[in-house]
Amino acid sequence: MEPDLHKLNSIIRQCERCQLAETRQQALTGEGNLKAKFFLVALSPGEREDREGKMFIGPSGRMLDELLKTADIKRQELYISNLIKCNLPQNRKPKMREIEACHIYLDDELEVIQPEFIVPLGFYTSRYILGKYKVEIPSSKADYRQLYGKLFYSSGQKIYPLPHPASLLYNPEQLPGTQKMYNKLKIFQNECKWYCCCPMKRFYEQGRLLRKWIELYCHGDWQNCVRCQMEERGEYHPDNMLPDGNITYMKR
Repeated sequence: MEPDLHKLNSIIRQCERCQLAETRQQALTGEGNLKAKFFLVALSPGEREDREGKMFIGPSGRMLDELLKTADIKRQELYISNLIKCNLPQNRKPKMREIEACHIYLDDELEVIQPEFIVPLGFYTSRYILGKYKVEIPSSKADYRQLYGKLFYSSGQKIYPLPHPASLLYNPEQLPGTQKMYNKLKIFQNECKWYCCCPMKRFYEQGRLLRKWIELYCHGDWQNCVRCQMEERGEYHPDNMLPDGNITYMKR
């Protein structure tokens, strides 16, 4: 795994696929745990990151560390990279041709790391990642906030879009809601404690239940599973109740 990533990083550092190569100090490669469960995707390096060659070391990095600390996640447990590898001058919005020129590197990084969860931060990365894995995406930028904090499973990949930490620098009143979304990462660290004896496991292994139910709930947001909640309360629930509470007649 490592030699492939070293080769890729060398290519990224020498990239001249778009005009950003003319203004950057360096093309920033990803960093972190090569066996990470979570792959965080930001948009691009800031000025300090461009200057020092490290991910999230400015004000947004301190905010990210605060969010991760509350979620009981260490940064070294993650792999973090950018959709665009070069600094966007004056923190401007990316151009479509820049995304088109650069996303191939992110695609290759994802292929090397193969994370269980991809966590895009903010609008541009969420739009790209959700589109890449064929999740239906909103036509309006404003509607993307409704996707943050929701777990998706599509094309064999779990995706969990989150607000970019930098958004809290301008909207600190959003901290409680954003922190709650980041805290879900802790939930995703382990599968549901009831999974080993849950009928959903048996039905899936028998080919009677789609994999998405297992990934979204049993191996994902089990805290939001209706079956799990009822089990915790000691309440009766039929075997053919799905994690969202609906009753289904599964194929035999």
